[in-house]
Amino acid sequence: MRQARAALLAASALIATAAIVRPAAAQDVPAATEEAAPPSPPPAAETLAAPPAPTAPPSLPEKLGQVPGTWDLSRDGTNRRCVMTLVLDSGEAGQRLRFPAGCRRALPVLNSVAGWLFVDGAVRLVDRNVRPVLDFAKRPDQRSLVAQAEGGERYSLVPLDIVAMRPADAAAAPETAPTDPASPAPSPLQTAAPVPAELQPPATASAATASAAPAPGLYALDRFQQRDTCRINLDGTGGGVRIVPGCHDSGLEVFDPVRWRYAKGRMTLTAKRGHSIDLVPSGDGRWRRDPEVGTTFVLRRVD
Repeated sequence: MRQARAALLAASALIATAAIVRPAAAQDVPAATEEAAPPSPPPAAETLAAPPAPTAPPSLPEKLGQVPGTWDLSRDGTNRRCVMTLVLDSGEAGQRLRFPAGCRRALPVLNSVAGWLFVDGAVRLVDRNVRPVLDFAKRPDQRSLVAQAEGGERYSLVPLDIVAMRPADAAAAPETAPTDPASPAPSPLQTAAPVPAELQPPATASAATASAAPAPGLYALDRFQQRDTCRINLDGTGGGVRIVPGCHDSGLEVFDPVRWRYAKGRMTLTAKRGHSIDLVPSGDGRWRRDPEVGTTFVLRRVD
């Protein structure tokens, strides 16, 4: 009897011990699993590169076919200048060039120029024997060319309207435009909704832009060390330009502006032959040529 009671007590102790051990073991298993699991890898670093900054369109030619057009030749530190046209037609000394007769008086170095070549990525003006007269090289800003004559004078050659300055995709645009009338209409998500009136910019913004535009009227031309060398009148109705009689600036007379316009903060003077120069405001009613190379060119409002 005593042996049976002892066996019963032993069995009860074993059952109680198993009930305690099993939950502990069940709790230990996930912990061991978590410890054995390898650490999760860190999130991949951002590898997307920042978009490249927009680059300015090229203004200097890289090959012979990009040279033709109008160029502005000037002697540095003076108001002497000439607007010439370089063409691809072959002449007695390289390719041909054309310029008004007044250029020979403004820049006597042109008396010996008979043609031009494109050598080492730059323009070279040559004489009848194809000897260099002005051997130009690119300036660091890649916006103009510079050369030094035999006498030590420095000359700047600035492109005004040449093939290299025209957008490369201008001619290809009509070819890439869709011509299939059966093309599906654009998705409604591609059509911008009209901006509500309460979200539109105030009228003061457009008024400020209009106030920055050049006022029509009389302007004086200031050069490097000379002021009021010539005066022009900007017409406010038709955008015309008239040189006031008594002009003493041969460069402006050669340029011969006939029209002007204002857009995107820049005033553009267009010559009778089609080439143009841009000017930007410099304060106090003054407008300076941009890029600011060669001879100083500043228009000053005359009250």
